[in-house]
Amino acid sequence: MLEVRDLTRRFGTVTVLDRICFTVGGGQAVAVVGPNGAGKSTLLRCLVQADRADSGEVLLDGEPFDETDPRVRAAVACALDDVDFFPDLSVREHLDLLARAHASEVDVDALIAEVGLGQAADQLPVALSSGQRQRLVLASVLARPRRLLVLDEPEQRLDTRSRDWLADRLRAEKAAGVAIVLASHDRDLINAVADRLVDISGPARADR
Repeated sequence: MLEVRDLTRRFGTVTVLDRICFTVGGGQAVAVVGPNGAGKSTLLRCLVQADRADSGEVLLDGEPFDETDPRVRAAVACALDDVDFFPDLSVREHLDLLARAHASEVDVDALIAEVGLGQAADQLPVALSSGQRQRLVLASVLARPRRLLVLDEPEQRLDTRSRDWLADRLRAEKAAGVAIVLASHDRDLINAVADRLVDISGPARADR
């Protein structure tokens, strides 16, 4: 489904991503690993064109990835490190708007219950704790149709119970044929979900 060919990103004279290559098919998960500052978030941002690579290609279903293409927008759901919310909409209103905008048939109330935001459903994002905000990020991704999930450290700020739920949910996404690319430091989550690793910590930077 997704093919990354020789993706390179430089900032001035510093090469952050050096000819990264990997593929991920439907029902598969690839985990991007490496220390802080290795470029994991940059890689995910380049994948979905939130940032522009200096060279290389990203293909979706064999065609160039173009985030302005309705075909791509209908296939890809992502949660990066700069997710924002509608400040004047409650949790329920925010998710309902997303579902309607993407013609999703998701049961918003069931989704709210699943991510553990039932008691906060009528609150504004500013009133949520950091853990609740992260659960709203994940619910926002799950509120829309998707064949590819791109997630940047989805486990951050989640407690142990929520991390266990996240692992179960991502396994269910794979079982439904969804492809997943995630960056994570959580070895338990990686071991539970990932079929392969893309290690960008050193010169090898290999898909294995």
